[in-house]
Amino acid sequence: MLANALSGVRVVDLSRILAGPWCTQNLADLGADVLKIERPRVGDDTRSWGPPFVVSETGEQVSAYFLSCNRGKHSVTLDFARSIEREWLIQQIRDADVLVENYKVGDLARYGLDFETMAKVNPRLIYLSVTGFGQSGPFAHKPGYDYIFQGMGGLMGYTGIPDGEEGAGPLRAGVAVVDLMTGMYATSSVLAAIIQRARTGTGQHLDIALFDVSVAMNANQGANYLVSGQSPKRTGNAHPNLAPYEVVECADGYVILAIGNDKQFASFCALMGMQWHLDPKFASNAGRLTNMRELRPLLGDAVKRWCTTPLGEALDSHGISWGNIHTMEQVFQHPQVIHRQMLQTVEHPTFGTLKLVRNPMIWPNKQITVQPPPALGPSAVENAAPELT
Repeated sequence: MLANALSGVRVVDLSRILAGPWCTQNLADLGADVLKIERPRVGDDTRSWGPPFVVSETGEQVSAYFLSCNRGKHSVTLDFARSIEREWLIQQIRDADVLVENYKVGDLARYGLDFETMAKVNPRLIYLSVTGFGQSGPFAHKPGYDYIFQGMGGLMGYTGIPDGEEGAGPLRAGVAVVDLMTGMYATSSVLAAIIQRARTGTGQHLDIALFDVSVAMNANQGANYLVSGQSPKRTGNAHPNLAPYEVVECADGYVILAIGNDKQFASFCALMGMQWHLDPKFASNAGRLTNMRELRPLLGDAVKRWCTTPLGEALDSHGISWGNIHTMEQVFQHPQVIHRQMLQTVEHPTFGTLKLVRNPMIWPNKQITVQPPPALGPSAVENAAPELT
């Protein structure tokens, strides 16, 4: 079972904010023992990134943001600028399988916590560095947050309302997608390194950069540019390679219409009582893309005669993919979300019952207890610190 796949793997987590913690949360969900090292008194910056906050009976609070990416970890507080606390940390690293950090390039070397030094302490250590621009290059010294890389990596160049339309301009995604994708790439790299170490017996330094990820995640949009030489333009809710594949307005709301091929388009035309598929301008996907400005108002007039529920039922009966646009409240009330047990509750010793989202990799199991995100832990040195178990 995946939930126990990393049982016995020990992780020292020196990362903060989202990309690194998202990776280490994945590792914890997969069964690794993750020790989160936090700053004394304040902890991870995101503990205070609110509202909203969860508040204990004694008035202690933690942000929903922190809860989203730190499930299943242990926490201790430590100032590694102090030699006695640094030595305690080095001892944890000596016994660890993985170290994850997201400090600026060169920062940890000042304290003897860089990869080259730690590899001598623990040759089997997998040392993951998550930075804005990577460990080398002309921008390596610069810090950066997700928002910066949504812009620099190209995502915001083609995300937003097209020029010439009301509200035109670039938009960021509504969640930190570069951070999250970086966390997923980082997770994959750690898992691959663990497999490789089983063959070689030695660890390695993994260099994962948000900027690299922001370029890689352009996917078909990046490929579109490399093939055509034309930078993709902002297309609002429309797809750059499929049509019609966008938000459409019904009589009582909006739905996403996702037509993936010419056969589906012909079926949609039959449902609408139209023969657009017989027009050479609209018969093929390429033609519809080229002539979407002409097709869009025709499609819009037809769809506006429908309410969302009967339209959805009719699209289902014709094998045409579609979807609602939900609020978060509607998401967690959706019968499929309920069936898949995506909402989970855990008991926290400080904050009581918490609602968390299931890791899609891990199916709920009665034999496995989901561990909550940690309260800010004790001093690693001044009090008895928890072991990595």
